Amino acid sequence: MPYQTQFLLSAMAEAHFPRPQAPEIAFLGRSNVGKSSLLNALVGENAAKVSSTPGRTRAINFFALRAEGVQDRASMIFADLPGYGYAKISKSISAEWPSFIEPYLADREPLALCLCLVDSNIPAQKSDILLMEWLRAVGRPFAVVGTKADKQSGNVRTKNLAALKRDLGVEDLIFLSSKTGYGLKELWKRVEVAAGLAG
Repeated sequence: MPYQTQFLLSAMAEAHFPRPQAPEIAFLGRSNVGKSSLLNALVGENAAKVSSTPGRTRAINFFALRAEGVQDRASMIFADLPGYGYAKISKSISAEWPSFIEPYLADREPLALCLCLVDSNIPAQKSDILLMEWLRAVGRPFAVVGTKADKQSGNVRTKNLAALKRDLGVEDLIFLSSKTGYGLKELWKRVEVAAGLAG
């Protein structure tokens, strides 16, 4: 289903979160894993700013997606979260993250699905494993997305997929490429099911 995307706001505190209005889909992952690129590939426009500098997103950026012809309410909300695991980012900013990210992930009522993005070209990272363990502990549903799949041949992709599933302890993992569109249809299906929009 085509959606129109509108930037809502950037939040760096729980008090700034938008009022709950539709199911929310959170984009999580290490800095430079391609969260903003994936969000833009899904909505078909440059809604999220893409930076070549890791760690540039420092707030939770909220985007409203409205079904075509529906202006009065959002069908779902995309939440683009700051990346983690980038050593050069200022410690003061890293120290502030839990104050608004953990309450969002643990307590946000409309949060329907966390998309955990991992770079499919490198082995599973400890920070990714810890994030998924934490999401399991707080009872949040999540889907694992392997980004940058266009950089691999079919055989390498199959091998990497098996290794990531094993090391991350997941049975299901969606490989995709924001550049070529590979895997986007499958991910859209997962997102719409989670948001209660699947026809």
